[in-house]
Amino acid sequence: MQTSEAHETRPTLAQVARAAGVSEITASRALRGGARVARDTLERVQEAARRLNYVPNRLAGALAGGQSRQVAVVLPSLSNSVFADVLKGLETRLEQAGHHLILGVSNYDPQREERLIAELLTWRPAGLVLAPANSTELTRQRLATADLPVAEIMDIDRPAIDLSVGLSHRGAGRAMAHYLLGRGYRRLAYLGHDITTDPRAVARRQGFEDGLAEAGVALEAALLMPGPSSVTLGSQGTARLLGGCPPGGLAVYCSNDDVAVGAFFHALSQGLSVPGDLALAGFNGLAIGQALPQPLTTIESRRERIGEHAAAGLLARMRGETVQPVDDVGFRLITGATA
Repeated sequence: MQTSEAHETRPTLAQVARAAGVSEITASRALRGGARVARDTLERVQEAARRLNYVPNRLAGALAGGQSRQVAVVLPSLSNSVFADVLKGLETRLEQAGHHLILGVSNYDPQREERLIAELLTWRPAGLVLAPANSTELTRQRLATADLPVAEIMDIDRPAIDLSVGLSHRGAGRAMAHYLLGRGYRRLAYLGHDITTDPRAVARRQGFEDGLAEAGVALEAALLMPGPSSVTLGSQGTARLLGGCPPGGLAVYCSNDDVAVGAFFHALSQGLSVPGDLALAGFNGLAIGQALPQPLTTIESRRERIGEHAAAGLLARMRGETVQPVDDVGFRLITGATA
């Protein structure tokens, strides 16, 4: 079998330089972003690269002492739109600066997160973004000694390895407790998904109970459903919760909006009025919650802003600038109509 000429050899930087009529050093600078390269020269080099189908070897450049253009990102999930919003904020800001994302998904598994980070660090990224999933001690040790900027995103309740960008989930839970108490509710319950690997959901529940305790009120009931959060889980969990905790002046704080939307649908299916028979509150401020016939009472987590701020912090650190270790983007309580 004959091999087509187009696939015999991979185009080289030297070939691009010759085609553009410049030195290899100039061609390399042009393809790395054009620093100190005249516009007409930049355009000639880029056109030659396109014509030859040249693909730069970014790893070789990093090994030779050049700056990597890759930023590693490890998120717990992509099935949850929360992290898609964060990713949008990250990607927009980093790509504007000429960086590209390498993405890993931990599935809320600390051991998987540990393996992903170990592998990603071998690519010598310019920075790393992590939404922690109860990170192991080895993961934190690796990141602390990795000699690159690290942004831990989503919460600021625990000490940061380097940069921490997000909100206080404990504070968000306490704020919701104060709001519900201020609305006159004294029968309160908690409904959540499996939080054994979700430290942020744990912090929100703790903050909620702290806020109730400040007013001398305790949870009437709490139910954790096995599995990740979903609308279905919220519907099924509400049915179970109400089996031992009857409606009528009951306010249920849900671990997030997915669960709360499921609870709303269950109330509709049973002819329960919201908030008359059953008041509901969630967390995240998702569009689906605000599109309900009665907009959900919840807390907006400002996810895209978290991504943008994390990217800005990393870029500043790459430039050698001093950055505050904690960036609190805050949160906003949406009063809605369900509580």
